[in-house]
Amino acid sequence: MFKSFFLERRWFLWSILGSVLILYGTWYSVQITVEVNEWYGSFYNLLQKAMTTPNSVKFEEILAGTLEFFNIVSLYIIIAAFLEFFTKHFVFRWRTAMNDYYTSHWDKIRHIEGASQRVQEDTMRLAAILETLGVSFLRSVMLLVAFLPLLWTLSENIKELPWIGPVEHSLVYLAIIISVFGTGLLAIVGVKLPGLEFNNQKVEAAYRKELVHGEDHLERAQPETLKELYSNVRKNYFTLFKHYLYFDIAKFSYLQYTMIIPLIAMGPAIVSGALTLGLFTQISNAFSKVEESFQYLVHSWKTIVELMSIYKRLKAFEIQINEAIAASEVTIDEQI
Repeated sequence: MFKSFFLERRWFLWSILGSVLILYGTWYSVQITVEVNEWYGSFYNLLQKAMTTPNSVKFEEILAGTLEFFNIVSLYIIIAAFLEFFTKHFVFRWRTAMNDYYTSHWDKIRHIEGASQRVQEDTMRLAAILETLGVSFLRSVMLLVAFLPLLWTLSENIKELPWIGPVEHSLVYLAIIISVFGTGLLAIVGVKLPGLEFNNQKVEAAYRKELVHGEDHLERAQPETLKELYSNVRKNYFTLFKHYLYFDIAKFSYLQYTMIIPLIAMGPAIVSGALTLGLFTQISNAFSKVEESFQYLVHSWKTIVELMSIYKRLKAFEIQINEAIAASEVTIDEQI
């Protein structure tokens, strides 16, 4: 899965230099996000001044602020679009490297259960998921590096927490506690999901294989056989649905209820007049970025579960490939 792309000279430009380009593009887009956060502070303070003191702000000043935002996000759009385009090509080359490796040993592995599915479908899904998870993980790390020091500084304006009292840099600790709690909660609640996803592919593969054989052989894919195989599919899906039900209840409850925690934390500073509208918006945005970074596993857990099941299948497939190659080498040695 990995050495066929990252350790092959053929793919050096794409695997190594491509990774560097994706890393740099992600970092640069995060820096633009930081600029937008700074824009929030100045522009919303300008709006507060205009709303509280009539005619103290000219329309041209509002227009200049909006044009500044336009200029910032225009560059972001160009970089984000190019990064998406390049990343799709990057992961397709990765899939090609895996595909070439597996098909080069096809004569030794064609008899393995579900070999065609592993080569065609799993390599495609692995590449697609890595595109989603890989870029979002890099972005989460970059956001954390960029916004954590900013939130550390901004949280100095929050002198105390309700019911707790004075806590220096309280919002940083609050974001960490909330994220660790959510990650741990969903890891416990979703502990059975990877195994169920893995079993799901096994029963699906068995059902699909029988249907494929039925296209060429009249005695295969008989109603009784298909009914039994599909019953296994239904049983596993229903079990999966049941476990995803309480997982989704835990996930959505956590994501919705924790949205009000930073508002409560900033409550004393708001009522005392210590925060301007611009500063409040800037702190809220920085807090959400830091929390989002720490919550990477929370937001990506379902996709990670799918990736784990695909990895387990391809890993087992590669073990069978290595065994087949070793067996063929032994046979050649014996013949010699």
